Amino acid sequence: MDTMFFPFLLIIFASIFQGSFGLGMKYMAPLKWESWWLVHATIAMIIIPMAWAFIVVPDLGQVLSTSFTDPSMQSVVYLAMLFGFLWGIGGILFGVSVPYIGLSLTMGIVMGLAGSVGALIPLLQMENATSTPQFPYVIAGLAITLVGVAITAKAGIDKDKMTTQASGEKSNIVKGILIAVACGVLSALLNVGFVNAAPIAKLAEEMGAIDRNASLAAWVVVLIGAFIMNAGYAIFLLFKNKSWSNFKIKGSKKAYRWAILASIFWFGALGVYGQGAALIGPIGGVIGWPMLLGLSLIVSNFWAYRAGEWKGAKKPFNLLLVGLIVLIGASIILGYSNTVG
Repeated sequence: MDTMFFPFLLIIFASIFQGSFGLGMKYMAPLKWESWWLVHATIAMIIIPMAWAFIVVPDLGQVLSTSFTDPSMQSVVYLAMLFGFLWGIGGILFGVSVPYIGLSLTMGIVMGLAGSVGALIPLLQMENATSTPQFPYVIAGLAITLVGVAITAKAGIDKDKMTTQASGEKSNIVKGILIAVACGVLSALLNVGFVNAAPIAKLAEEMGAIDRNASLAAWVVVLIGAFIMNAGYAIFLLFKNKSWSNFKIKGSKKAYRWAILASIFWFGALGVYGQGAALIGPIGGVIGWPMLLGLSLIVSNFWAYRAGEWKGAKKPFNLLLVGLIVLIGASIILGYSNTVG
């Protein structure tokens, strides 16, 4: 039991980062979305992962060179990058969803779906998964997660009705929820990519990295695919909107500071989670992922509550709390499922 305390502590610590990084999206102004997002993606998906991995993974360059050139490793690399690329679409949708339905509702839907799907896919990739004693628990956890997502969405709809009736503004709640659902499914693929990139981490370990740090080499490869999608879309918008000059707009220092801080929190969550998952063992990516996302919901909604998103909407907020409790319970079941048998 004692040997499991530290890895689970790492995942709890990572959940604080995960639940806090979305704060930066509330402070983009006066930068346009595409300007802020390109800065965030570059720092969070390239600079920080590469710098951290370079420090703690001996001969990182050789690990990456071998991974990309060895025929036996190339399929692993490109699959990991593909999952990262698909997650990148979800990452963009997350940024689009928040202005429509707020941070609380977006995080509830996205984290609930990403946690369940991100745990289920790696489990199904295991040999004879459906015949294992864990499988019924995973299915139950997924079903309960969907219930939690539905409750959370209902809370957001109720809150939106109250605010739009008071202001007379047109509601975008349905559009925002649909975007968040798509984001949640795609966001699960980040963990799928990480789990499938395990041979890269194993290679780093063989070249001298300790087990928990070796996971950072896997993240570097997965996030190359994520960066291609995120940066590519941001650059497309910069050309489309002719907004390259926006980087120099007056009064943008605060937005840049938040972009940097959000990047540190974002990859800090993934990096620390990866270390905890590596220490748990082969099933760490299935146990740790739903735990990370479930706990981060508490953190993100704490910040959203502090920001006043649920002010004057007591009944919808109470319903949101019920949804969060259900989602967290589902995450616990998904985690417990992998200790059965």
